[in-house]
Parts: sequence; C-alpha cells; structure tokens
Amino acid sequence: MQKALELLNQDLARVEAQFKKDLDSDVYLIRKVGEYVLASGGKRIRPMLLLLCARMSGYRGDAHIGLASVVEFIHTATLLHDDVVDGAVLRRGNASANSVWGNEASVLVGDFLFAKSFSLMVRAGDLNILRTLSDATTMMAEGEVQQLINTCDVELDEENYMTVVRNKTAVLIAAACQCGGILGGVDDVKEKALAEFGMDLGIAFQFMDDSLDYIADQSEFGKAKGHDLAEGKVTLPLIHALRTCSESDRQQVAAILEKDELDEGDLSFVIALIDAADGIGYTRRRAKELVEQAKSTIRDFVSSPEKEALFELADYVVSRAK
Repeated sequence: MQKALELLNQDLARVEAQFKKDLDSDVYLIRKVGEYVLASGGKRIRPMLLLLCARMSGYRGDAHIGLASVVEFIHTATLLHDDVVDGAVLRRGNASANSVWGNEASVLVGDFLFAKSFSLMVRAGDLNILRTLSDATTMMAEGEVQQLINTCDVELDEENYMTVVRNKTAVLIAAACQCGGILGGVDDVKEKALAEFGMDLGIAFQFMDDSLDYIADQSEFGKAKGHDLAEGKVTLPLIHALRTCSESDRQQVAAILEKDELDEGDLSFVIALIDAADGIGYTRRRAKELVEQAKSTIRDFVSSPEKEALFELADYVVSRAK
C-alpha cells in the first residue's frame, strides 16, 4: 500500500481536514462521536480508491477531496449502526462508540453522518454521482437486513452469502471507484470496469475479514477472535466447512450459533471443524481469485503510477493481517 500512500500523501491530508470541516455542528456530541470514530485507525481504503481512480481517469480538479470525505462518512455511519446491531464493545481495538456514549447516541450520530453525506453530494451537483452513491446506500441497507435474516442459518450457501457481501460491504467500494471514473469523465465501458474492480475487491476484502476473524489476535485485528460466530454470523470459512461436515457436527454448530454467549469449547470446536475442511485456505484462495479478477477489469486503462498503486492496494487486501 506504500505507493498509494506516497502518491496520495497531500490529498489524504486534505481529506482528513475535510472530515473535520464536514463534522462541524453546533451539537457538541456529534463532533465528539464523529471525530472519535473517524480517528480510530481506519485504513481509508474507500477514499484512497476514489482518489486513485479519479486520478487514473484523468481528473485534475478538487472535487475528489470532498467526495472522498463523503464516502468515508457513509462508511462510518454504517459502522456506528453495525456496532449497535451487533452489541459490539470493540472497534479497531478501541472501545466502540456505543460502549462509550450508548446506543442512542451512536444511532443518531450515524443518522447525522448519512444525512450530511447526502447534503454534501447534492451541493456537489453531479446527478450521476448522487445516483451512484444513493443506490449504493440503499443496497447497503438491504444487505444489513438480509444479514440479520441469515443469522444462525447453517443452510446458508456461498452464493447467497456473496449476495449479502456485495450489498453490505462491496457496493460502497464499487461506488467509490465508479465515482472516481465519473469525475474523470471516462466512457461507460471504463466506468463499468471501475465499478466491477471495486466490487470484486470489496468482496475479497470481506472474505479476508472472514478468515481473520478466526485466526487473528485481538491486538492485531481489533476485535475478539470468533466475534462473527458469537454474533451468529455464518461466514465463508464456516460455510465451506458445513458443506462436508457430518449431520451431528452441523447440529452442534447450529446450537452454538444460537447461544447468547460462547465458551472456549464452542469456539475451539468450530475452529477445528473449519481447519479440517481448510476453510481458511479456501476463503483466502477465493479472495485471491477475486483480486486477480479485479485487476484484469482495469487492464484497458493506460499504465500510470495510479494504476500501479491500485494494483498494489488490491494485493494488500489479500496480504493484510488486520
């Protein structure tokens, strides 16, 4: 990710300054909670992708800074809401906003960030960008609800799980890349290619999260090992394991998912089941396939430092440890 950071050093500093400007409110709690979450160690993947795609597409104005801020605002709003839904106590290794200020404040500040994002988009005045991001936000909400419906479902298959991942996680990454192309005035073919690049990359990113949830230390990953399992979420490593396990093992997994609290034995049982099926290896291989597919979709863009940085960023997705 070093090339991207070097190329975008000044732009990212301007995006961080834009965050503070866009968080301006007479309500102190909005600024406090918003600044806390935005400063809690996020990688800024979505803003970086938008900035790089805009520059690779030939954009040389300033609108990409404000738009990168908007994309991160939307993402941050979903994090605030997610943590309330999940009852999370940690986010990126720090106390989650809802555990510090309560669920009510987290939901309401998340609402503010969503509303502010659309206000900023309207002011930008580009209907195509507004349509792209509003459609993405709608799909994200659908993905959240579908994920809730799928809770504790040991019958969930990979195809249906990928639909949730596309809507809940990948669609905003796809929209960020697509908006970069819109700013640069690329043709429809290249705009679609950028959206596909972001979609494949976003799915790969979530698959890596799925695997890290079972193997990363809390100090590295920022949340407790087995957090998804404790929330009743059936993710790709477990979906793969459930394909070949015995019926008795399947029933035991179903019982574990329904528990209010997991004990060490529960987590150990599920991890052993995943290890036996090479669920982590399978998930990472799928992520790598998607990253290679993503890189192939933007092959028609001319070679540039921005294109190289996008490839490096894509490779980072499947090599990261947190």
